[in-house]
Amino acid sequence: MFLKKVTLLRDKVSSFQKYPFSIPIVKHLHELTFTKNVTFFVGENGSGKSTLLEAIADKCEFNTAGGNRNNFYDVKASESHLGDYIRLSWLPKVTNGFFLRAESFYQLSLHLDEMDRGAYKSFGGKPLHMQSHGESFMSLFQNRFTGKAIYLLDEPEAALSPARQLVFLRVIHQLMKEKNVQMIIATHSPILLGYPDAEILSFDDNRIHKTEYEQTEHVQLTKYFLQHRDRMLDELFRE
Repeated sequence: MFLKKVTLLRDKVSSFQKYPFSIPIVKHLHELTFTKNVTFFVGENGSGKSTLLEAIADKCEFNTAGGNRNNFYDVKASESHLGDYIRLSWLPKVTNGFFLRAESFYQLSLHLDEMDRGAYKSFGGKPLHMQSHGESFMSLFQNRFTGKAIYLLDEPEAALSPARQLVFLRVIHQLMKEKNVQMIIATHSPILLGYPDAEILSFDDNRIHKTEYEQTEHVQLTKYFLQHRDRMLDELFRE
């Protein structure tokens, strides 16, 4: 594990009434400590998990539209608003890694194909943009993710079927066996959250706090739906 702590430089913030400092989890943030090689950020949309993950990517000097330190391309609205106000504590510091955001992956895939200069050896011999969304995600994970690195992933399940999410769990497991990889993943997926011995940090209730797998709303709601589908749909559609 490399990244040990994120600190909000509160003395630099002029107002906690303006975005992104008005987001409750940012407003109440002082320090966030990482204790596991795999950490999940969970929470409702708008809770701030992607905002914080993007700020960490910005301080790592990764392209905040997706990529690493060597990926230079522009995507609208990809600049971090929080990166200048946090400090990262490392032991040891690493510069290798990758930031993946599902919403801008198409632009990233075009950029990576261009950098590969037509060889496509890094992606299984086929251009990323000519693969399906899920296939291109998996090609990136399986061919470009290596050891001694930090990987920041924003909702990777967006392009992955349940079966591919299980394959992705195996990718994580293989990386963890090398014992020199750290992953921070923002997700809504009950499947990904099931990775063993990971730390799950909830961004709900206006604060960042540790939670257990079975206690996450994602797991509880999914389990309830599967067990009581007819009842839940009846309540949902009742006028």
